[in-house]
Amino acid sequence: MAMESNSSPNSLGEEARNWLELPADVTSMILLKLGPVDILTNAQDVCSSWRKICEDPLMWRVVDMRYSGDWWDMDYDLEEMCRQAVDRSCGQLIYIKIEHFGTDDLLQYITQSSNQLRELRLVYCNRISDEGLIKAVSKLPLLEDLEISFGSFDVETLETLGQCRPLLKSLKLNRQFYRRVECDKGALAIAENMPNLRHLQIFGNSLTNRGLEAILDGCPDLESLDLRQCFNLNLAGQLGAKCSEKIKNLRLPHDPTDDYEFSTEIVEYGDDYEEDYGYPFGLSDTDLLTDDDDYYEFSGGSDFSDYTDLYFY
Repeated sequence: MAMESNSSPNSLGEEARNWLELPADVTSMILLKLGPVDILTNAQDVCSSWRKICEDPLMWRVVDMRYSGDWWDMDYDLEEMCRQAVDRSCGQLIYIKIEHFGTDDLLQYITQSSNQLRELRLVYCNRISDEGLIKAVSKLPLLEDLEISFGSFDVETLETLGQCRPLLKSLKLNRQFYRRVECDKGALAIAENMPNLRHLQIFGNSLTNRGLEAILDGCPDLESLDLRQCFNLNLAGQLGAKCSEKIKNLRLPHDPTDDYEFSTEIVEYGDDYEEDYGYPFGLSDTDLLTDDDDYYEFSGGSDFSDYTDLYFY
């Protein structure tokens, strides 16, 4: 990052701004937009005043380490950088997002240093185990907002997370939609163990009307519900009316995905997705059926006739 320390005329004849002489609070706001990786690798080395600002614990209350292709090109040690960011927060960390990296050891380090954490977001973190996730979340008494997207955890883990954090208010449990797969295990785990949820995003989930009905009944305080690409749902009847009446901010299966930050690809059985990322909550190889199968295997063990009102893609 190069910054001019001397003023020079611009094309309009006005004096160019000297970025190094900005008020400290303005500089802090600008640096916060860079993110922790850019701060640690570039911004803090611009000058002594910037380094002082970058060492302020208030700069590290939010640590957003979402994926950037440049990171891999630069061969950064992202886990070590994350630890440095946590250290600089001096226990004041309230939000952290980790994407495409992370381990049980890192999660343990975060929770040991930051018991004030309110929001935890883990995306494509396949090196974090079920045990490591449960252990970490159980140490965060103030946690209100949890995202575990594109992970391969057991449905029992989801149940345990809800039991140890019953006051959880927001959950994102996103994935890519599997054609010809129906599974209500994750939905039932949410309904039975997270009664205080206000915001729920389950983009691409394989739940059926049964699972959605359970969520609506088990989470009476829901205000927003994102069901985009949950294509096993049929909301043309009473269930759709119930959703519209109960939920203030409702995203339906076929609603636009322009504002969704991840891939909206629909996965066919036989794709290599599960080999790379494992199965999302509640799915196993018994839920995925080949073209040779004569029937669909549903989550409740019900006869096919119970599901004739569902549509498939």
